[in-house]
Amino acid sequence: QVQLVESGGGLVQAGGSLRLSCAASGRTDSNYCMGWFRQAPGKEREFVAAISWTFGTITYADSVKGRFTIFRDNAKNTVYLQMNSLKPEDTAVYYCAADLSIRHSPLKDRIAYDYWGQGTQVTVSS
Repeated sequence: QVQLVESGGGLVQAGGSLRLSCAASGRTDSNYCMGWFRQAPGKEREFVAAISWTFGTITYADSVKGRFTIFRDNAKNTVYLQMNSLKPEDTAVYYCAADLSIRHSPLKDRIAYDYWGQGTQVTVSS
């Protein structure tokens, strides 16, 4: 079992920045991938970024490359999503997820992820 708790969402103007956090608990071996997904109203949940906790490899969606950065703090079992140059189209509920398989490269498919956080709202005003 893995429990995920997100924080850091909020309202920001276009061009601004936010940092999301996802604290993981309940599993101590850290052999899994952590991902961020987002879901805007009326749209499918989509992949944003993910990191392999074991190998450190990172994958981004094309829409956020160069603007978002995913990174981890091993000591705190926490993964972060630094979001810069935010756009109104980034507005969504952002979810943290854990894939308990050991993978060299994290997957973009949400079906691969076993546990999900409750989500945190990010709103970018124009």
